Amino acid sequence: MCLQRSGPGISSYASNPAQAGESLQGCLEEALALIPEAQQRKTPMFLGATAGMRLLSQKNSSQARDIFEAVTQVLGKSPLDFWGAELLAGQDEGALGWITINYVLGMLVKYSFSGEWIQPLEGTLVGALDMGGASTQITFVPGGPILDKSTQTTFRLYGSEHSVYTHSYLCFGRDQMLSRLLAQLVQSSSGPLVRHPCYHSGYWATLSPAALYESPCVHTAAPPELAGNLTVEGTGNPGACISAIRGLFNFSSCQGRGHCAFNGVYQPPVRGQFYAFSNFYYTFHFLNLTSKQPLATVNATIWEFCQRPWKQVEASSPGQDRWLRDYCTSGLYILTLLLEGYGFSEETWPGIEFRKQAGGTEMGWTLGYMLNLTRMIPAEVPAQWRAQSYGIWAAGVVFAVLTLTVTLGAVAGQLLWPQG
Repeated sequence: MCLQRSGPGISSYASNPAQAGESLQGCLEEALALIPEAQQRKTPMFLGATAGMRLLSQKNSSQARDIFEAVTQVLGKSPLDFWGAELLAGQDEGALGWITINYVLGMLVKYSFSGEWIQPLEGTLVGALDMGGASTQITFVPGGPILDKSTQTTFRLYGSEHSVYTHSYLCFGRDQMLSRLLAQLVQSSSGPLVRHPCYHSGYWATLSPAALYESPCVHTAAPPELAGNLTVEGTGNPGACISAIRGLFNFSSCQGRGHCAFNGVYQPPVRGQFYAFSNFYYTFHFLNLTSKQPLATVNATIWEFCQRPWKQVEASSPGQDRWLRDYCTSGLYILTLLLEGYGFSEETWPGIEFRKQAGGTEMGWTLGYMLNLTRMIPAEVPAQWRAQSYGIWAAGVVFAVLTLTVTLGAVAGQLLWPQG
């Protein structure tokens, strides 16, 4: 399984689709190096694209189609058995992440000492919280019926039927959130100087606003007076930052409605244990908040970090990645999303674990995608199998999965970084 993380996603090659295919060469070579040559023709390979390509499909469907044709041409020439490229729906992305977690944890079926397969109790299955660059997903087994069937996905795995609640929020991934927040602050500014409460005091950057308004997630037009560059200045005010972040949500649409998260989306009450991964994990890992600290400690830690001067942040984190100035924003955004959006509370907060791996496997939708396409999880209970660990079973079959974290990288990555 090869997950392409470095560099921009394939959606960023909209103006030059051929480069999208070429960008996969490194990932493909990595996979080929792991697979014996005699097995390569028998090894299936898949490509799945997610929220970044969903956004590009909305903006320009012909460009998205050209990219898929380019990557299909490159991967089709490889020695592997290429099964095709496809665009995953947000609901599928969330559900496949849920399968991945519960599969690697051995929660879907267990083998008893008496030689029988035991089905898990629904309340023991782990929920999934995923955040990519362009979208974020929540998936779990609720305590009662799912009233809005459009948010329900049903699986039959090992003889048990599982009905999970899942919803994907496009434009609420980290990168698109950063773009939307900056655009909102630009709109409320009276000139080319934008004071950003989520950036540390002493931080400033000059950037061009043009690309900011190219994303389908930014629904406002650029102010006519913005003919030149913008200067963004940090003020290090976490209270004002939270107020600005709340402006990205429509909480009023849920007033008077039960079982509602935000933006008018139905959601039953959260229940049980959750694993939060991808950008949830990366943000909290940087902030040293992945040890199941109490909510009060998490909140105080993020506020203290946001109030540090930029020079102090830089000095304490030498060599850190380009997202250094965004960890304050991301930390407060995660708290707002989980508490005010999804409805976690001080009582249910201990049920969230911020993790990169489970059962020795990196979490995400990719393994669930592979398991689903190859039918490695049977619908019925195995009749004669002996219990085996995930590692032993997976070692019996070698798969190459080219899976892409596809974002509109230029929007929130290259644009938001200082240009000189």
